[in-house]
Amino acid sequence: MRILVLGATGYIGSAVVSQLTLAGHDVVPLVKDAAALHPDVPVRVGDLTDPASLRSAVTDDVDAVVNLATPTGDEAVDTAALEALLAPLRGTGRAFVYTSGVWVLGATGDAPVTEDADTDPIAIVGYRPRIEQRVLAAAGDDVRAVVIRPGIVYGRDGGITALMTGWARQHGTGRYVGSAATRWPMVHVDDLAELYVIALTKADSGDLLHGVAHESVPVAAVAAAADVAAGGTGRAEPWPLAEASEVLGAPFAEALALDQVVSGRRAVEELGWLPSRPHVLTELAGGTRG
Repeated sequence: MRILVLGATGYIGSAVVSQLTLAGHDVVPLVKDAAALHPDVPVRVGDLTDPASLRSAVTDDVDAVVNLATPTGDEAVDTAALEALLAPLRGTGRAFVYTSGVWVLGATGDAPVTEDADTDPIAIVGYRPRIEQRVLAAAGDDVRAVVIRPGIVYGRDGGITALMTGWARQHGTGRYVGSAATRWPMVHVDDLAELYVIALTKADSGDLLHGVAHESVPVAAVAAAADVAAGGTGRAEPWPLAEASEVLGAPFAEALALDQVVSGRRAVEELGWLPSRPHVLTELAGGTRG
C-alpha cells in the first residue's frame, strides 16, 4: 500500500513509519517543509491550517491515510483539516486511521474501561471525542475509518517517561504529579506502531481501538524507575498539582494526574495484536532500551 502519513517525523510517527516500511508499505510523509527531510525522500507538503493543501495531498495513488499529527487545539481548524483529508477518500473504500488518546475517557475508576465506555474528556482533549465521531461516521461514506486511542506511550527514550527522567535528573529524585494512587494505561511505542500496521490491513470500517498494553501502571512506580534511569536510587515524591500547573500549564498537569484503568483487549482479541516489548518499569529501571 502507498500510505500518506501526517506526523511522520514525530515520536510516535517515526516508529509507525519504521514499522510500515518493515511491512513492505510505501510511506509518503506529509510535512510542512520538504527541506526538513532528506532530498531523496518523496514527500507531500501540507499544513493542518491549510485544508486545500491537505486535500491535494490525498491523490488517487494513495491507498490509505494515517493521521498522527498533533492537533492544533482549535476545533474548527482540526475539523476543517479532517474533512479535507476525508473528502478524496469518500466512496473509495480506502483507509483512514486517526490518532486520538485515552485522555478522552477521563477518570475511569478501578474497572478497566473498554472502547464501549462513554467519553468524559479532560480539558486538554475537550473536543477530541467530536473529532473521533466525525472520523467514525465516514464509515458510512465507504471510508475504512479507524480511530486508535494510544495509552501513555514510552520507549526509545521518548514520550512522557523521558520527561520524568529529565525531572529526576534535574531535581535529584523522581517526581509525579498528583497522587501516588494515580495509574496510567501504557504502551511501548514500537508495540503501538505495530498496531497501526495491523489496523490498516485488518481493522473493520468504524473500528475504535485502545492502543494499551498495560492497563494500569502506578505513576509513583514509573517516577521511581525514572529516577533509576537518571542515575538515582529509585526515590520518588509527589509534585503538587498546583505547583506542576505553574510549570507545565494546568491542562497538561491535569492530564498527568489523571487516574485511569483502560483495557486494550479488543485489539488483541479481534486483530491479533501481540504487544511484546519490555514493561515500562523494566525498561526504565533495568536500563533496557528498545
